[in-house]
Amino acid sequence: MDVLLSVVIVSYNVRDFLAQTLRSVQKATRSFPTEIFVVDNHSEDGSPHLVATEFPDVRLIRNEENVGFARANNQALAQASGKFLVLLNPDTIVQEDTFEKLILFFDTHPDAGMVGCKILNPDGTLQLACRRSFPTPWVAFTKLVGLGTLFPKSRLFGRYNLTYLDPDQTTEVDAISGSFMMVRREVLEQVGPLDERFFMYGEDLDWCYRVKEAGWKIYYVPETKIIHYKGASSEKSDRDTLALFYRAMLQFVQKHFRGRYLFLPQWFLISGIGIRLAMSFSYRLLRKLAWPFVDFVFLQLALLVGLLLRFGSLSHWRDFGVVSAVYSLVWLSSLFFFDLYDRQKFSVSRSAGAVLLGWVGNGALTFFFKQIAFSRAVVLFMGLAALLFLPGWRLTVHLLIRSRKVPLFRSLQDSLVRKKTVLVGKGESLHRLIQRLRERFDTGYEVVGVVLPDENGSENYQVPVLGTVENLPWILRKEGVSEVIFSADSLNYELILELISRAQGVDVNFKTAATDTEAIIGRSSVDYIGDIPLVDIEYKLGREPNRILKRSFDLLFSILSLIFLSVPFLYWHFLRGKKIETVEVAAEKSGRTSVHVLQPFEGDFYSLKFWQKIPLFWDVLWGRLSFVGAELSPAQTNGGKKIHLKPGLTGLAQIYRSRNLSTLEKEKYELFYLKNYSPFFDVEILAKSIFDI
Repeated sequence: MDVLLSVVIVSYNVRDFLAQTLRSVQKATRSFPTEIFVVDNHSEDGSPHLVATEFPDVRLIRNEENVGFARANNQALAQASGKFLVLLNPDTIVQEDTFEKLILFFDTHPDAGMVGCKILNPDGTLQLACRRSFPTPWVAFTKLVGLGTLFPKSRLFGRYNLTYLDPDQTTEVDAISGSFMMVRREVLEQVGPLDERFFMYGEDLDWCYRVKEAGWKIYYVPETKIIHYKGASSEKSDRDTLALFYRAMLQFVQKHFRGRYLFLPQWFLISGIGIRLAMSFSYRLLRKLAWPFVDFVFLQLALLVGLLLRFGSLSHWRDFGVVSAVYSLVWLSSLFFFDLYDRQKFSVSRSAGAVLLGWVGNGALTFFFKQIAFSRAVVLFMGLAALLFLPGWRLTVHLLIRSRKVPLFRSLQDSLVRKKTVLVGKGESLHRLIQRLRERFDTGYEVVGVVLPDENGSENYQVPVLGTVENLPWILRKEGVSEVIFSADSLNYELILELISRAQGVDVNFKTAATDTEAIIGRSSVDYIGDIPLVDIEYKLGREPNRILKRSFDLLFSILSLIFLSVPFLYWHFLRGKKIETVEVAAEKSGRTSVHVLQPFEGDFYSLKFWQKIPLFWDVLWGRLSFVGAELSPAQTNGGKKIHLKPGLTGLAQIYRSRNLSTLEKEKYELFYLKNYSPFFDVEILAKSIFDI
């Protein structure tokens, strides 16, 4: 049987995105003969092995180096035999009807040589590159300097992305996005393959230009749509993609417009490229320096506090200019060392640890370098203020994001630990997704409920059923949700794309998950939710130095707590006549031990009032308990459950008690803690218990 459609996908280090794309393509091509090519540009993430083992019908071409987008596509186009050919990015999802509708469009529009469909961003908004004009010097200049962004509805300034046109109207255009291009075989044979002089970017514009020059029309057809997780491959590239993009635009203009626009010489376009590069570089630099700058400001405030406490005025402020610069550099270096300008930027406990380390460093400097040792008291007071300010502003951000009342902070939700999540799907695949999320607290997803595709279902999903997809936008707003995960196995991609499109404007992230993979895919990120391996793992808390460190932490924290809490303890114990009750609890090694609480006690340690727990600090001091450990339960109700670590006043299982965790889930939380123990992890868990963040 003759092949109707050839699909070509060029892949580079996007294994999980590629798997999702291939599944959607296979679903969309079941009704007609299709061949699928994957050209791998020397990926190092296991992509070729994935294709070879899980998609054996796909024709895999392996390159020994990254040969670029154009050349890799041409390798597959040379072997393709379909009547229609599709170039598709590896970070896309196509609807089940995408290819059928576009083939029908070709059949009813014999003048169409190339077509593209409506392309959505992961948040449901239109991806502007899916319909474009050629970058003539004026069009390119308005794009580069941002006039098109400032005046999107203007025909004069909005021509590059045609933002003045209705996105739901079929339109003849100059060019479409290289993430999805569908062409007739006659067009390929007439104009030739992609120009391999374009490494990445620009080759799609060049191909479209040659198609138009050959007399064919190019159409934007929004009757069907795809999702494009833009930038997944380019982010893994070791090349400067921004420079490549502008270089490609200049290369395109030099190839096709040289000498045609005398009134707009080439230097005009080069000037625009220079302006845009400077703007982009400045923006990226400011993003990197934003959080260090905030910390620097608070360090200067800490210095002012130190001067006021030491001298009673700010008259010596100018004398401390050099000193402040040196001290601030030490503290900022310590914050950088603690990963507070990358993934852990809002960690309260890490910032406190970084301040303490910087404090020690600055204290040492005052002894070894007398020229900056103006006042050790200022260093002491500045350190105390920094210990309040730097973790304090991070805690404030936590609380503001939790309230979701300040729009500015909603975009920071991904940087924090707990993200309110709704799951959409049904049946066994939804059950399995819920189970995997419940077993892995570290993914950061707090599942508040599920949304079903229809009302036909009375299954128990262990979490509340919030409604059906008919009311999804309303549910998301009502619950204050920040993440939506679609169970891809129980929903068709057409419905997923339709729901994303309908929820446009709701401030959420949309992701997909399949039960045959351990990844949740969204935007240009992949979160892994597979089970924790229980063999061949080196548990950090099994090493003697870490056990000594944990015990030292318990000793220090219990002593300080008992000193500061002695007054309320004496009040409740003696003046209120509360007696101390001895209770036997399950222990790590001996099976049981005795601990002490203030009466009354009814068997649930985590329903105790704060003042009732004060005597337990003595048990931490003597080593019977730990501040962070396994769930604390009376020995007679333990039921022989194996305990892997010392019982604690708080811990991972205790923080997530509201989920009604099973015994197996609690054990996995304990094993995760054993594997990932650090003093900062203990501080973070304590902070979550105290502040509920």
